[in-house]
Amino acid sequence: MDIKKLQTLVVDALEDVKGQEIALFDTTHLTSLFDRIAVVSGTSNRQTKALAASVRDKVKEAGGDVVGMEGEDTGEWVLVDLGDMIVHIMQPAIRQYYRLEEIWGEKPVKLGAAKRKSTPEALEAAEPKTKSKHLAANKDEPEAQPVKERKPAARKAAATKTTAAAKKPAAKKVPTGKTVKVAPSKSEVAAVEATKAKPPKRTPKAAAPADAEPVKKVIRRVKKAAE
Repeated sequence: MDIKKLQTLVVDALEDVKGQEIALFDTTHLTSLFDRIAVVSGTSNRQTKALAASVRDKVKEAGGDVVGMEGEDTGEWVLVDLGDMIVHIMQPAIRQYYRLEEIWGEKPVKLGAAKRKSTPEALEAAEPKTKSKHLAANKDEPEAQPVKERKPAARKAAATKTTAAAKKPAAKKVPTGKTVKVAPSKSEVAAVEATKAKPPKRTPKAAAPADAEPVKKVIRRVKKAAE
């Protein structure tokens, strides 16, 4: 079976049982044992077993070979060997612990429109749809024209700023080059008057006559009475 058809069948089978976080990787550059590896999460043992059974049944119906299955007894990690493709169905805790994406995930395969080319739903979508007989359904929709947005709020804010600036009185300009007389304060006047007042004249001491004898000071010693 073609590898692209096989991977499409596997992904469809996993999606039918609502497998979570489906990842598909190309492993041709890493090993010659298989070409693809798929990893998917199941929330319980019952779901992991159901995912494995869905893959097995769908591949067999399409004429593919199922080499073997392992891990169905516990349901924590079920491996489905399809020869050219290996499917790992794991519970979230087991998947996070082993991290198979870090080992095989160098070349991920995108699961998009290419995956659905061989499915019946894709074939139906590719067929041209017949137009309805209703006149309104056949009319082409008019092209949407861009609408120019107006910003009145910004203009109002600018107008209020200009009016507020106009209402403010202009500051008086002081003429340059002219001296302005300022009246002195009371404290300055009192200080000036205090400096003007003359201090009182000191009378000089009378000089002693030249013939006068110097006065001698007599110091008397008093004997202490004997006890």
